[in-house]
Amino acid sequence: MENRMPAEPPHPADDVLDHVGYRLKRAHAALRAAMDKALREHGLTVPQYSCLEVLAARPGMSNADLARATFVTRQSMNVVMRGLQDAGLIDRPGTVASGRARPTTLTAEGRRLLRDAQESVYAIEARMVRALPGHRLAALLEDLDRVARALDE
Repeated sequence: MENRMPAEPPHPADDVLDHVGYRLKRAHAALRAAMDKALREHGLTVPQYSCLEVLAARPGMSNADLARATFVTRQSMNVVMRGLQDAGLIDRPGTVASGRARPTTLTAEGRRLLRDAQESVYAIEARMVRALPGHRLAALLEDLDRVARALDE
């Protein structure tokens, strides 16, 4: 058996809980918990809300495009879409003239529920932003984008 030295962390940290990945996960978990709680009052899950919000901004997206935009698998998006359609929140044609993608749009009820839910979700985002010194928000957003690009490579 080879006797290997432990890997060195990529930055100085006295504790594993001080690593960047851990802190990102902690922030994500806190955001997700707050959103789960707020959206429950509107009868929505985070993936359902994300789907409605993306469709409001980009009507007509396909299931595959929605899955990519909301960070879920296509299979999971099928379940989300079926639930939203059964609840009367989205409209999808039964068939399309060409191809397989069925463009999806919000119904009037979907737009109403989204507006109500957005108030709750945007209040959570406002709490996050208020926790930062105002001059640091743009830098944080740029840094998060850099991190994502570095991991996508």
